[in-house]
Amino acid sequence: MSALDTTALLRAAQADTGLDDWGDPSFEERFGLGVAALQKLGMDVAGEKFAAGVCHWLLTDRLRFFNDHRTVPGLAEEVIEKPLFATGEPRSGTTLLHALLSLDPDSRSLRFWEVMRPSPPPGLAKDDDPRRAIADADWHGINAIAREWLKIHPYNDMLGDGLPECERSWAFDFRIMTPTAWWRAPIGMAVAGFPSDPAAQYRIHKMMLQSCQHGRPKKRWALKGFHGPRLQAFFDAYPDARLIWTHRDPVQVTASRIGMALTLTRCFSGGQAFDEKAMAAIHLGATRAGIADTMSNPLVDDPRIYHVRYRDFVSDPVGTIGGFYDYCDLEFTDAAQQAMRDYLANNRGDRYGKFVYSTDMIDADIDALNAEFAPYRERFGLDVEKRN
Repeated sequence: MSALDTTALLRAAQADTGLDDWGDPSFEERFGLGVAALQKLGMDVAGEKFAAGVCHWLLTDRLRFFNDHRTVPGLAEEVIEKPLFATGEPRSGTTLLHALLSLDPDSRSLRFWEVMRPSPPPGLAKDDDPRRAIADADWHGINAIAREWLKIHPYNDMLGDGLPECERSWAFDFRIMTPTAWWRAPIGMAVAGFPSDPAAQYRIHKMMLQSCQHGRPKKRWALKGFHGPRLQAFFDAYPDARLIWTHRDPVQVTASRIGMALTLTRCFSGGQAFDEKAMAAIHLGATRAGIADTMSNPLVDDPRIYHVRYRDFVSDPVGTIGGFYDYCDLEFTDAAQQAMRDYLANNRGDRYGKFVYSTDMIDADIDALNAEFAPYRERFGLDVEKRN
C-alpha cells in the first residue's frame, strides 16, 4: 500500500495529536487534491515515504495551530495594527527590501522557525526553544541540497531566523507546495492547481501573526508576499496596511524567475529529468498573468500603496525606504537607517557567487515581449532593462 493514502494520513495526524478540528470544512477535500498531485509525480517508495512524512508534519501542525487559537487565552484577540508589506513580481528586489525593513528596531518580521512549527504560539517561546535549533538543522539540510539557491537567495544563510514570504503561512493549508516545507521529498517545483480562497488564506495569515505577536511587546509588522493578485482580500484583512510595491522590466523578471525555477527544480527533483522548455513557458505565462492583473486591477491605484522602480531601489535602497516611511508618516530613525546600511555593507548579494541568467532562457521573441509589456513600463516609468 502506498504511504500516500489520504484517509490514513488524516487519521494518523488526529490520532497523534488527539485533535480533530481542521479549522475549515473544505480542508480534507483539499488535502486529498494535494495527495493526488503527489501521487502523479511518480516517486519511488522512498520518495513517497518522505512525502508522507511531510504531510504528517503539516497536518499535525495544523491541528495544534487551530487548537491554540481556541484554547490559549487572549490569542484570538490579538490586534494586528498598521502592518507594512513589500510586494512585486518575483525577482524584483522584494526579498532585499523585506530584509532591510525587518532591521528596523521598531518592526517585527516572521521567522522561518516560527512558521515552520507554529505551535505552541511562538510569541510565548523562550530563547532556548528547541524549534530554533530544529529549523536551523532543516535549513542546513536545504542548503546542502540546494547550494545554488544561495547564489539566488543568499538570505538562506540566516537559517531558521530567516524571513519567510507570507505564502509560507499557507503551507499547512495545502494552497501551495513550497520547497521550504517539501525539500525532503523529490517533488521539484511541483505546483498543483489547488483551490484558491484569498479570504480564508488571509485569515490563516493573520492567525499566524497573532501567534507570533502574542506574549511579546507590540511592534509594527514588516512582511513580504505576492499580494498583487489578491488585493481586495488583502485590504479586507488588513485595512490599515501600507504596501510598498517594486516594479521591474517584465522581460528581466521572466528571465530571472525562469533561471531560479530551473535551478530549484534541479535541486529538489532527486535527479529526475524534467522539461526545461515547459518550465520556462510556465513562468513566462505567470509573468504575463501578473502584469495583466496589475494593469487591470483598479486597487493598484489605492493610496495605501507606494510604487517604486526596481532600478531606484537598487541604486539607493535606504533612501527608497525613507521615501516609503515618509509616505506612511513614520519616523525613519537613525537606528533603523544605520542597521540597514550596516547590513548592506556586510552582506553582499553575490557572497556565494553570481546568479547568472539571460533572456536567452525565454522561448519567445524578446522584441515582441518588449512591445507587449510597453504599457506596463510606461505606466510605472520603467525603461527596457539591459544587463551586462
